[in-house]
Amino acid sequence: MAHSHGNTEVSLSKLIFTIFLNLVITVAQIIGGIISGSLALISDAIHNFSDSISIILAYFAQILSSKPSTSKSTFGYKRAEILAAFINALSLIGISVYLVFEAVDRFVNPQEVDAKWMFWLGILGLVANGISVLVLQHERHKNLNIKAAYLHLLGDALTSLAVVLGALVIWFYKIYWIDAVVTILISIYLFVHTLQLLKESVTILMQMSPADLDVNTINDRLSQIENVQNIHHVHLWNLTDKLIHLECHINLNDDLKISETNKIFELVRKILHDEFDVEHVTIQFEFVTERREGCECE
Repeated sequence: MAHSHGNTEVSLSKLIFTIFLNLVITVAQIIGGIISGSLALISDAIHNFSDSISIILAYFAQILSSKPSTSKSTFGYKRAEILAAFINALSLIGISVYLVFEAVDRFVNPQEVDAKWMFWLGILGLVANGISVLVLQHERHKNLNIKAAYLHLLGDALTSLAVVLGALVIWFYKIYWIDAVVTILISIYLFVHTLQLLKESVTILMQMSPADLDVNTINDRLSQIENVQNIHHVHLWNLTDKLIHLECHINLNDDLKISETNKIFELVRKILHDEFDVEHVTIQFEFVTERREGCECE
């Protein structure tokens, strides 16, 4: 049964536009960070560059996921979106940890920073990332891949704001160690938000049951259907963050004809679709004859 989740088509031109903006910001902030001596500015540039890579991955994942299924890839390539999100999450965690070590060293050995470069390039990053966030705002609910790209860009905007505030403190109060503090705050923010993204992508890649669905609740609901004795061998998983699959065995009370089991199947599929948002259903019907008299088997 087809289940509409709204328009899930993502505008590839919007992704290309945000890639261009991020690359421009990255180059400008790296140059400015080297000239000004600001680690916070360089860390923001690295964050922007990682997001450029993540959006590029998101772009190609969107193209790949739209390809039809084949005899070798019977589910198609929809998991490309989740794989891209997983790779992005791992890379961001690695970057976050690296920046913390660099910031601690800078905190112990503070260096003079040119606050003017830091401030104006922070403003540039804030404006450009703000535009990117607005561009992808209406796309973010369409799949986990685009949601990851959107969250990265939103994080970029917030970290650029932190760079601007840090620059103002250095500019007016000459407190240079604030540069390291801003870098650590950026890294912690990235790490915390990326862990959630990593958890979501791993849950899907490991074919775990969706967090908001309980197998026992589904079993109890389906057991209320007439002629259904019990449900077992239940497997519930996400193909993508939007597509939920379920397969199970259903024991019947009576030895029904195939035409009658089809009616039960349609009812089960409707219940799973309407009440649990399950998109694809595979069922094996079974009928266990009565045990022979005198059998002591359990």
